[in-house]
Amino acid sequence: MSNTEIIRDVVVIGAGAAGLTAANDLRTAGLSVAVLEARDRVGGRLWTDTIEGAMLEIGGQWISPDQQALIDTVAELGLSTFSRYREGDSVYVGPDGTVTRFTGDVFPVAPATAAEIERITADLDAMVAEIDPDRPWAHPKAAEWDTISWDGWLRSQTDDDEAVRNLAFATGSAMLTKPTHAFSLLQSLLMAASAGSYSHLVDADFILDKRVVGGLQQVPLLLAERLGEDVLLDQPVRSLTWDQDGVVAEAASVTVRARRAILALAPVLYPRISFVPPLPRLQQQMHQHISMGFVIKVHAVYDRPFWREQGLSGTAFSPYELSHEAYDNTNHGDERGTLVGFVSDRNADDLFRLDAAERKERILESLSHYYGPEAKSPIVYYESDWGSEEWTRGAYAASFDLGGLHRYGADLRTTIGPIHLACSDMAGAGYQHVDGAIRMGHRAASEILEELR
Repeated sequence: MSNTEIIRDVVVIGAGAAGLTAANDLRTAGLSVAVLEARDRVGGRLWTDTIEGAMLEIGGQWISPDQQALIDTVAELGLSTFSRYREGDSVYVGPDGTVTRFTGDVFPVAPATAAEIERITADLDAMVAEIDPDRPWAHPKAAEWDTISWDGWLRSQTDDDEAVRNLAFATGSAMLTKPTHAFSLLQSLLMAASAGSYSHLVDADFILDKRVVGGLQQVPLLLAERLGEDVLLDQPVRSLTWDQDGVVAEAASVTVRARRAILALAPVLYPRISFVPPLPRLQQQMHQHISMGFVIKVHAVYDRPFWREQGLSGTAFSPYELSHEAYDNTNHGDERGTLVGFVSDRNADDLFRLDAAERKERILESLSHYYGPEAKSPIVYYESDWGSEEWTRGAYAASFDLGGLHRYGADLRTTIGPIHLACSDMAGAGYQHVDGAIRMGHRAASEILEELR
């Protein structure tokens, strides 16, 4: 039972980038806040930790040039950034296992396949240009595009399987981390529109541009520091009683009475809260059509970045490999070398049916196909398993199932009485990125300030 009661203007549920951004905006405007966080740390899906002496970005880490909200926050907090290492050749593994070194963004595939990729990419960029990332459901073809799967649409455009696999990769394994038959063309177009174009998603130098020196979790840590004792950890909210006059949030050992609430957590976690009265029927239905993807983020640390000695940038791709992409993730100023690889959707599910030793062996074997046998012997090895995180339940983000985006998208961010919503999973620009979380935090705070003026 809760044993402490506090009164605030606004209670924020979730101490990730969205919730802490909103709380700081509200505090700056003169309102009182309390931030309730279920975890024993702030940051949500941002988590920088030291594992066996190596600093690892267990969660989100990259900043791209289009992510202006995040760029502004990083600058305002006085944090420094550095560019991802990208000097040298990239590596591509083809369907027959052939390893090819290349430069630029065009995979070293047969000329006919390259032509198909180029043609369809141009078509996708044209379609994305018509999409408003904040209102993809408003496009005249939204229903049509939302009722065909991403895989189905690609296969209707070409018979070239290698072209399909490489085109599907950008929003499937790499971003939404779901099988390509499980989400729609419209959901894929939203993913691309949120980054400015489909071409941006396949341009690793754009989408994975910079990192923060010392780790991206410093953003929520510094935002929380400004709020001091108004951030309460280990406080999962069990019930939220609400009416038009305000809310009562019951957490593990505190009750917060407030005029407004912000749910700053992924919608897949709403069922963990007992709403009194229940959320409206529309929200009850909508949230059954949203689910998290799943990806294993693999960290392998070596005594040195040995791939650079081979003239490799560390950037590697293959829709045929267990680890479908990998990058040089060496920390700023570190003499050691770090590779980060990714294993998504069904492949990730299958790996977690194995014991830890066999899982590690298979992943490192896949990395060795890109970098050679030295990749099999890291001095530190770690797997980010967000699927087992009680307060996350997957990675990177939530998305609608087939047909859900045009059916429910317009109501995804709708305020419910005194309850406002803020989460990267609900963003348009910056969708599923920290940038989107910050944008949504600003948005929720602005809504509340407008109401309470």
